[in-house]
Amino acid sequence: MVKGPAGALHVDDGGEGGLPVVFVHSSCGDTTHWEPQLAHLRKRRRAVALDLRGHGRSAPPGDGDLTVEDFARDIEAVVDALGLPRFVLVGHSLGGAVCAAFAGQHPGRVAGLFLLDPASDGRSIPAEQAAGFMHVLATDAWSAVIEEYWTPMLAPSRPEVRERVLSRMRATSQAGARAGLGALLTFDPVAALRRYGGPRLSVITAYNEEPGSYQRLVPELPFRKVEGTGHWVQLDAPEVVNELLDGFLASLR
Repeated sequence: MVKGPAGALHVDDGGEGGLPVVFVHSSCGDTTHWEPQLAHLRKRRRAVALDLRGHGRSAPPGDGDLTVEDFARDIEAVVDALGLPRFVLVGHSLGGAVCAAFAGQHPGRVAGLFLLDPASDGRSIPAEQAAGFMHVLATDAWSAVIEEYWTPMLAPSRPEVRERVLSRMRATSQAGARAGLGALLTFDPVAALRRYGGPRLSVITAYNEEPGSYQRLVPELPFRKVEGTGHWVQLDAPEVVNELLDGFLASLR
């Protein structure tokens, strides 16, 4: 565990050598979503995954609304505690937004930014709809609403992947789920991505081609599309993600 801005943060750290890679999960996810990637990379380099506040084995998110930048401070606490001056960031969904925010704030520390089906720009959601969503997430129906929202994005996934994702969602506290999803409603990904001029790649699925998708908002952002998977592509197609990640890491200096 590492001391974070709002309490203890759980960290899965292993491997030696090479440029370290730091993994950040999605809303209602945790470090276990990266098990195939951690095992793959740790054969030859250090790879670290963290549970954001309110997720996994980390401390609760605290009171009040959180921003994506608040979650980015969790990354800062972990890399500082581990003594990592420079590293590659890999983020999925909410984690993609959090990694983009950190890279925009600390461009000199990020050797590369690998986004895996990053969350789209939540500011495009009409205010009334966003307020209604946040209201429901404060009720007893919160987990059922998230499951309904995620069902289409899990449709192509194998049953064991669907159950894995949904079981981690149900294990997340209501406060953690609401904090993570709510933070995306105010985050400006365009400004963050344009403040980071280093190597970057966005790997997307069929569920990430909306007007608010990062590669549409920032046309200079390189991207690759993976076919036939759900949103949790690192679990649906770990070999494909590992190959793309290997290629990206090989391109870095």
